Amino acid sequence: MMRRGIGRAGRPGMLGLAARTAVVAGTATAVSGSVARHQQAKAVQKSEAGAYEQAQAQQQQYVAEVPQSNGPSDDDIAKLEKLGKLHAQGILTDEEFASQKAQILGL
Repeated sequence: MMRRGIGRAGRPGMLGLAARTAVVAGTATAVSGSVARHQQAKAVQKSEAGAYEQAQAQQQQYVAEVPQSNGPSDDDIAKLEKLGKLHAQGILTDEEFASQKAQILGL
């Protein structure tokens, strides 16, 4: 009679098959979880980049819409000083002064 020795040769037994299945399933779960986390991180990064670009575009649009005023010119200042002197002398009424001032300043 031939002895086989310690352990079993050939196909794995039920315990070996269950262990192999557990290892394969665990590896598949770990890999799929890693892939899902990586895809989610890419999606979040893409979303944040899109939101940043949209905010930049809105800011540029707002800046373009806001009129740039450098203040009154030297000529306007001279006119306002003349109006102020006329108002102080009593030649112009408060209403006339306010009206002329608004016209010069473009209000």
